[in-house]
Amino acid sequence: MDKPLFIDTHAHLDDPKFNEDRDIVIKRAKEAGLKNIITVGCWNKKSGFESLTEILSHYDFIYAALGVHPHDAKEADETPFEVIRSLALQKGSRVVGIGETGLDYHYDNSPRDKQKEAFARQLALARELNLPVIIHTREAEKDTLEMLKSEGVNEVGGVFHCFSGSMGLAKAALDMGFYLSFTGVVTFPNADKLREVVKNVPIEKMLIETDCPYLAPAPHRGKRNEPSFVADTAREIARLKGLSLIDVGRITTQNAEDLFGIGTKDRDAKIAYPIRNSLYLNITNRCSNYCTFCAKFKSYTVKGHYLRLREEPDFKDIIAAVGPDPAKYDEIVFCGFGEPLIRIDLVREVGMFLKRQGCRIRIDTDGLANLVHKRNVLPDLMFVDVISVSLNAPDSETYHRLIKTPFGDNAYPAILYFLREAKRFIPKVIATVVSVPGLDIEACRKVAEDDIGVAFRVRQYNTVG
Repeated sequence: MDKPLFIDTHAHLDDPKFNEDRDIVIKRAKEAGLKNIITVGCWNKKSGFESLTEILSHYDFIYAALGVHPHDAKEADETPFEVIRSLALQKGSRVVGIGETGLDYHYDNSPRDKQKEAFARQLALARELNLPVIIHTREAEKDTLEMLKSEGVNEVGGVFHCFSGSMGLAKAALDMGFYLSFTGVVTFPNADKLREVVKNVPIEKMLIETDCPYLAPAPHRGKRNEPSFVADTAREIARLKGLSLIDVGRITTQNAEDLFGIGTKDRDAKIAYPIRNSLYLNITNRCSNYCTFCAKFKSYTVKGHYLRLREEPDFKDIIAAVGPDPAKYDEIVFCGFGEPLIRIDLVREVGMFLKRQGCRIRIDTDGLANLVHKRNVLPDLMFVDVISVSLNAPDSETYHRLIKTPFGDNAYPAILYFLREAKRFIPKVIATVVSVPGLDIEACRKVAEDDIGVAFRVRQYNTVG
């Protein structure tokens, strides 16, 4: 399996604690699988950003964010803002963010009016330069959110760095389009509340960071933190989210690249893509339905994999994408960003081939294939081990409200028939629903378990994969 790649989105490599062995620390970061580091320069009245720009001159995989920390706001005249603008506009600049900036009412090292003034200046600078902002907030949630809303930085976006706040703050930040970045604090024994936040925040909106030389994760507590330790934070997030370390590396790396505009995007759609230790097959983007909650209307990316097909793959394309050892996966899943059973003949051909290789086969479907093909397709699927069918409602009226389907009143009864009939041909049948706000989940459970007699699973709203 590939080695995970990470981006430490918030390091302080110019800190004097690295003066004796900075080059060795950076070498260890590369060896640990870091694709990039974003080192954050906080304005120093004596030396400005001199140490940070020196680091950038030696390492082309390191990027920078520049800002005035709230602790230093009292010393900020026009100079730091002019320097940040100048460095960001230089040809070939690797300045990719503004910050860290924000408000800190815990220490109050600068008067609060000065903090707000410096914060507002940097938010305006972010808009001017079209760069994301890196937010520091401590015991200042209300004022931080009010300033972000009043200054209108939604179009440039940003990240709440070293997030350790409440779920309420997390939701407010996410609603504004911001990312949340997590440090080694998630590994601390007393961080149960923060771990609950991690469990509930979509990983598509997460970044990882060290904030080094501070906040070393649990395996290194008491030591100086460094970028290579970001893997320990990723490992804990993987545990909390039920993902692999490879998944967390891939997803958070893409998130960082999207936010900071770094890296080269791979826009070739994946035909076969791993999540955890399952391999998913993306064989079509076509779908009869228009689900009001479908994620592809926002993005064609699932857990770091781009899935918008330029053309539909054939049998040879799919088998080549699967690779030489498909049985190494726990299961092969026909899913992707479309309805796989629209291509029932290809599903059967590929599925039977993979079954002969010793693979366990699962199909995720909307349950409407019988209407699409005008016949009972389930006898064609006897090679399948598990079929997961999108029930999504306890009755036809609710189904019509959530799912725009060309099959009208025939759709919901057809799904119920499909679920009942599937039990005759497939060992495990699961009815699923997405936890759309307001949906009566227990009524859906009753339809699945009591009325039809199949397993039932709730899929989290706004989470795919």
